[in-house]
Amino acid sequence: MYHGSSNKAVTPTFGLGNEKHDYGKGFYLTESFELAREWAVYRPDASNDWVHKYELNIENLKILDFDERNVLSWLAELMKHRDASDSRRYRLLSKKFIDKYAVSTEEYDIIKGRRANASYFYIAKAFVRDEVDADILEELLALGDLGIQYCLKTKKAYQNLTEISESLASVNFEEFNAKYNERDITARENMRRLIDSDRNRITKVFSTLL
Repeated sequence: MYHGSSNKAVTPTFGLGNEKHDYGKGFYLTESFELAREWAVYRPDASNDWVHKYELNIENLKILDFDERNVLSWLAELMKHRDASDSRRYRLLSKKFIDKYAVSTEEYDIIKGRRANASYFYIAKAFVRDEVDADILEELLALGDLGIQYCLKTKKAYQNLTEISESLASVNFEEFNAKYNERDITARENMRRLIDSDRNRITKVFSTLL
């Protein structure tokens, strides 16, 4: 497992993290070294950053895999932590959407699911504006090609994580920030084409699913 960071020294600590991240507070990892390098330098601060390598023992850990759930459950989890709009309409409707589609995550040690970068959040915003039919959501999300991330949520999960310190890797900002931006731009272009196509019937939309 890999974790991209601007910090050369990282100490995964239970209880820390940003509640505004996709699955709330926790320590985020990916199985993709390539994506970890891109995520390490996604901020436009022109500095080389780092990828930390870990071993995660998942024996006896409970994992909530959003790929095994309805895509609406994933969106509801995203809405718990991140705002897709600052409008009053969204504030009122998102609560109803979360109440209807969210799944309880409290019993799980790890949450596994998509990473909502800018291109994915573009979909979420279009969806809550009733511009995207729910029947094409899965395909839209696949166009981002962002892989899967794991969020450690419990002390037990943190205790099962071990860093392989000798595998610490430096990330060249110019090379991998460009790759991150190119991936995002390509994803948005493909998403816009699908949203503007006849396959987007705009009948099963956000407000009709409540």
